[in-house]
Amino acid sequence: MTSSTAAIPIQVKGACPHDCPDTCSLVTTVQDGVAVKLQGNPDHQPTGGVLCNKVSRYLERTYHPERILQPLKRVGPKGAGQFAPVGWDEALNDIAGRLQAIAAADPQAILPYSYCGTMGLVQGEGMASRFFHRLGASFLDRTICATAGAEGLIHTIGGKLGMRVEFFAESRLILIWGSNAIGSSLHFWRLAQEAKRRGAKLVCIDPRRTETADKCHEHVALLPGTDAALALAMMHELVVNDWLDHDYIAQHTLGWEGLRERALRWSPERASAVCGVPAAQIRSLARVWGTTAPAAIRLNYGMQRVHGGGNAVRAVACLPALTGAWRHRAGGVLLSTSSEYPIDAAALRRPDLLAGRTPRTINMVTIGDDLLRPSSPSFGPAIGALIVYNSNPVAVAPESGKVVAGFAREDLFTVVLEHFQTDTADYADYVLPATTQLEHWDVHSSYGHTDVLLNRPAISPLGQARTNSDIFRELARRMGFSDPCFADDDQTLCRAAFGDRVDFELLLAQGFAPLPVAEAPFAEGGFPTPSGKCEFFSERLARQGLDGLPDHVPNHEPFGASPRHPLAMISPPARNFLNSSFVNLQSLRDIEGEPLLEIHPQDAQARGIASGAVVRVFNDRGEYRCKAKVCERARPGVVNGLGIWWRKLGLAGTNVNQLTSQKLTDLGRGPVFYDCLVDVRRG
Repeated sequence: MTSSTAAIPIQVKGACPHDCPDTCSLVTTVQDGVAVKLQGNPDHQPTGGVLCNKVSRYLERTYHPERILQPLKRVGPKGAGQFAPVGWDEALNDIAGRLQAIAAADPQAILPYSYCGTMGLVQGEGMASRFFHRLGASFLDRTICATAGAEGLIHTIGGKLGMRVEFFAESRLILIWGSNAIGSSLHFWRLAQEAKRRGAKLVCIDPRRTETADKCHEHVALLPGTDAALALAMMHELVVNDWLDHDYIAQHTLGWEGLRERALRWSPERASAVCGVPAAQIRSLARVWGTTAPAAIRLNYGMQRVHGGGNAVRAVACLPALTGAWRHRAGGVLLSTSSEYPIDAAALRRPDLLAGRTPRTINMVTIGDDLLRPSSPSFGPAIGALIVYNSNPVAVAPESGKVVAGFAREDLFTVVLEHFQTDTADYADYVLPATTQLEHWDVHSSYGHTDVLLNRPAISPLGQARTNSDIFRELARRMGFSDPCFADDDQTLCRAAFGDRVDFELLLAQGFAPLPVAEAPFAEGGFPTPSGKCEFFSERLARQGLDGLPDHVPNHEPFGASPRHPLAMISPPARNFLNSSFVNLQSLRDIEGEPLLEIHPQDAQARGIASGAVVRVFNDRGEYRCKAKVCERARPGVVNGLGIWWRKLGLAGTNVNQLTSQKLTDLGRGPVFYDCLVDVRRG
């Protein structure tokens, strides 16, 4: 087609699918059926026309030469990644037949494994949930990211909600707690920068001196897993200096006397010994929190990936109520907005298809152990089939040596829906080509703002790629599931996700629809807790035999507890990757370089380690080889293993999760990725 007869470019509204609080609205320019440009939607306020460095390369991901575009069947040993092309009918018929044979004995031997490879409600757990409910497969406890923090919020302020993100621009003080916002929440960071220009003080609380810490006025470099101790010491100072809003406490909180008594046990000196932060810095932090208004806290999920993660979030979430920060629209705390969304989960996922069955639940964090468990009366049947979609567990699940051993079982039937041949896909019996965000319908909530977003397909699916929903529809048909809900198309699923609670015509017209959320939701109390108050003391937790008040819960592997493994290790995300997504984009790998371990000069010198040296990072669970970067981004005693690299792109076929454990958090059954002791030697 000549330039004079070329089709006029069109623009299609969409939504970023990735696991990020910003949930950007996208605009894709399409010419002659090809996506030629991707940009942030300038008409969507939270996006403001700007995309992160990762998603700005989404066209590179969509048109990547290594993208899987036809079904593949394993022809070599598990883990070797050797496949041959196969037709869709042959693949789906064989998969359906294998699943039927397993389900005839016990459908609980079949396990779905998925997370947030897409945050879409349709291509995530829409038709997939219907399929697995109808089948009677085991439930998956999807805990690998955020459940400890979620439980902490639920038992304190009543849900995953808080400040509206846009009002951080008006705050006079922002504590950025456990968040490298520059890399993980770019649009919040723009608001924080606006507040800074207006004179606000920014404080970063993080074991690592992140890029965000570099740009803040102050960095509090606490030891991993000590956030609750820091928060309690701040409360101590609020009490002894009377930096309290007594009226707000009296009217809108529950359990103050018990919390006050506990806080008074946590002097800055006691907390200093636990946190590794000078007592004077703790006093200063408490003073600025207690004497500045409006004051706000932006939490992120890094700080709750330790044994005491739920209690840590509880403790931090108490701070705004003590000082009355909630009275201001620019005051309070924000970890997640997820509870604001009126998702009709029953209509979308159809739990009624279980027909009274109550399958067992398997925690995705312990998949390494669970894949290796034999049948038993307590566990039930051994896992015989695994259907993986929207996740890469061989790379991202903890204690990956065991995960690999489980996936390598010859008697385990594994199907993986994917875009690329990931570490997990290498172990599949079948790899099925899935569509990218530019090729399907979906609808999105957010956990960082309060708009619903619609994603329209901008281009036709490449090659033989199919949507997740279509793959599960086809499996349902081949397994004889005749329920009418399996005929619902993706637009019908998009409408079902919110029903009449969101104006779908508005979504079609502009691509997003704001939820009606109060500017200062708890200015007059009204918390969605059983008492209607901010619950310093949770009767619900007490009834479970747990401490009703927040407290410091030490790490499973506390700093200083092991002479053989004297260093604490955290594994924050590399700036140019998103979990294990984008790792195979050469342009981003070129920026990121190689798998790195940041180590403080003091710890490096003691071990004779120089920057650029190959090091061996190890504990009793395994070892990981990578390059050392000697720098002060790491604090003394703590090393930072930047992740999550694909194992096969590492120096020795492993990644940092070779070292992490399958232990769980105090609340929410979550993972403890940042609760990990190691040692380091030249490799």
